[in-house]
Amino acid sequence: MATMESLIGLVNRIQRACTVLGDHGGEGMSLWEALPSVAVVGGQSSGKSSVLESVVGRDFLPRGSGIVTRRPLVLQLHKTEEGQAEYGEFLHAPKKKFADFAVWFGGRYGVGATFMQFVPYLFIETPWKALFASVRKEIQDETDRMTGKTKHISNIPIHLSIYSPNGFVDLTLIDLPGMTKVAVEGQPDSIVEDIDHMVRSYVEKPNCIILAISPANQDIATSDAIKLAREVDPSGERTFGVLTKLDLMDKGTNALDVLEGRSYKLQHPWVGIVNRSQADINKNVDMIAARQKEREYFESSPEYGHLAHKMGSEYLAKLLSQHLEAVIRQRIPSIIALINKTIDELDAELDRIGRPIAVDLGAQRGGGDKIYGVFDHQLPAALKKLPFDRHLSLQNVRKVVAEADGYQPHLVAPEQGYRRLIDGSLSFFKGPAEASVDAVHFVLKELVRKSIAETQELKRFPSLTAEIAAAATEALERFREESRRTVLRLVEMESSYLTVDFFRKQQLETEKQEKGHNPSGPNMDRYSEMHLRRIGSNVSGYISMICETLRNTIPKAVVYCQVREAKRSLLNHFYAQIGRREKAQLGTMLDEDPELMEKRQAIAKRLELYKSARDEIDSVSWK
Repeated sequence: MATMESLIGLVNRIQRACTVLGDHGGEGMSLWEALPSVAVVGGQSSGKSSVLESVVGRDFLPRGSGIVTRRPLVLQLHKTEEGQAEYGEFLHAPKKKFADFAVWFGGRYGVGATFMQFVPYLFIETPWKALFASVRKEIQDETDRMTGKTKHISNIPIHLSIYSPNGFVDLTLIDLPGMTKVAVEGQPDSIVEDIDHMVRSYVEKPNCIILAISPANQDIATSDAIKLAREVDPSGERTFGVLTKLDLMDKGTNALDVLEGRSYKLQHPWVGIVNRSQADINKNVDMIAARQKEREYFESSPEYGHLAHKMGSEYLAKLLSQHLEAVIRQRIPSIIALINKTIDELDAELDRIGRPIAVDLGAQRGGGDKIYGVFDHQLPAALKKLPFDRHLSLQNVRKVVAEADGYQPHLVAPEQGYRRLIDGSLSFFKGPAEASVDAVHFVLKELVRKSIAETQELKRFPSLTAEIAAAATEALERFREESRRTVLRLVEMESSYLTVDFFRKQQLETEKQEKGHNPSGPNMDRYSEMHLRRIGSNVSGYISMICETLRNTIPKAVVYCQVREAKRSLLNHFYAQIGRREKAQLGTMLDEDPELMEKRQAIAKRLELYKSARDEIDSVSWK
């Protein structure tokens, strides 16, 4: 079962692929639109940036007057193992690590030093604002590269990943420009509508979790974030309310009516936040001290003390991470269905109009080593990760044997229990077997596509190319289905007849070990721990033997049914399909339509994105 980290990490990787391939949402059939996300919305000066920095625990966002966030910032937090360096990484600069913190700290105190060794010297030897300074500068520079040194905005997101072992939960947040009511000097007249349109393009989609930031020292009825959330999420199912600036409220007032849901009720609890004040920022008060100060504020507050365990930036981060994981787990089946459906449609469309011609064929790998990689790396890795330890645990063996015995205890050996344990174990092999078939099918399909693209005579006739590709795809699909049936038959054959000699040898060894002892009768110890462990051990040994057998026979079946057939009879299908065409139909296939070129490129780009997303999902589902 996929963990929280792997699920959130999966969506992180697909979001990054979307950005690389130009899918930023707001378009029909957009993969970005289908992915769960957390969007941070609020008016200017609502404390939105401070909330983000409090959740991250780092001072890294650009600051200034007016509109500072002019592009969406997709912020991905990754918790790493203890002792690893802390750094930031941008998608537009993937080979560069922004590690002001890691370089200074590691160089000053050594890699093995702890963070707490560093804290006492924080204010004496280096200003906090210098840490992550390059991250802040890169956000500003990348924004300027897209929008210029103006106050215009762009909907193309900046992707920033921060890796740290200190105080993180795996979480993805999208920081959006603060909503405003009027255009100021240097801004276009349409800035209010532009920001509103951008923010809505994120929060209107049903998979978006809305983090609505509202300042406590203003009437909640005037909150821009709550107003927008209420319009796009009337039921409040997707909205988390965050109340900032609780410490800046007028003396004698409090925000209990809001925090306890009496002023405006949401499906999820409100969370109060106390951020660093401007004075704290000017004094370089670090985030660790700020979080401690925030905890002390709530714990010592007569108004909010009873809510202290549900307040603060740390609680907010955990709450969002858990909810995001639940939403992702709920949405994964529909995302997989959308990806597979779109790939089929895009493949069919490219098969119909012809695929783009490869530009750098010399850089492409051959098919033989890729197929070998499936058998030598992918299949063994998948077999190694099968959950036999859980299936053959003492608790499960006891359960299966007892259920198989029923009201009649086994007399000598629990044969039905053995068979159930073996059948259950063998069923796990079907997944890797089918995955090997699909992986080789993908390699063969890519080889056919490249072979067609390399044929010079076909480059001028994309319609003919599409027909040939469609015929090849149809043939390869038939080979895949035959291969799938064959490898599943191999697994089923192992289940239908067990190797008796293996268990006879196991019984002889057991009798030798027990010789000279006076064990109790078979009915008396049929559920003893030693007896059950022996059953589990015997089944595990047998399954290991079968695993080694299938590791050798599955590749043989796949090569025989797919690779051999593709080499031997693929052209026969070409001739049969094309030969059925009438002369007039063949003539139309030789007419080249230049208008299709742009369409091909756009479809190929989307197909690359969806296949990349499918590969990412497969990498998690195999674990």
